[in-house]
Amino acid sequence: MSKKPAQQQPHEARSNSRLAAVQALYQMDIGSADIGDVIAEFRAARLGRTYDGETAEELNDDNPADADFFESIVRGVVEKQAELDPAIDKALASGWRLPRLDATLRATLRAGTFEIYGRSDVPPKAVINEYVGVARAFFDGDEPKVVNAVLDRLAREHLGDV
Repeated sequence: MSKKPAQQQPHEARSNSRLAAVQALYQMDIGSADIGDVIAEFRAARLGRTYDGETAEELNDDNPADADFFESIVRGVVEKQAELDPAIDKALASGWRLPRLDATLRATLRAGTFEIYGRSDVPPKAVINEYVGVARAFFDGDEPKVVNAVLDRLAREHLGDV
């Protein structure tokens, strides 16, 4: 009896893509890497894997990531960064500026803001929940609360009541 392949779960694939997009944006931010090189590297070897030091582990054999969704986020953030960064800066708490934030937190906020501003196919509440989850994957402190507050504020300003 042959094993039936598992059905793709778009939600999980998109979640994995968001996590990878934040990693790629972080890599580009701290290393000034070229967008084309980073996207090619992720598509070829990194989508659907998590890294702990030198070892790689599959996230989910049945559903590693949606490569096209990943690329749309990364390219969208880069193309719209001149619009996204001032909006994020304005939404941060008084006394905080985007350049002052940790590079991973910056990448998370940029990706989430891009989806709120540029992906009308994804409900803002879903975007906020997803990026709070991404922040929890990287941080143990208050950063997920910052992501929630900033993205919620931006969604309300951009789209009205969400």
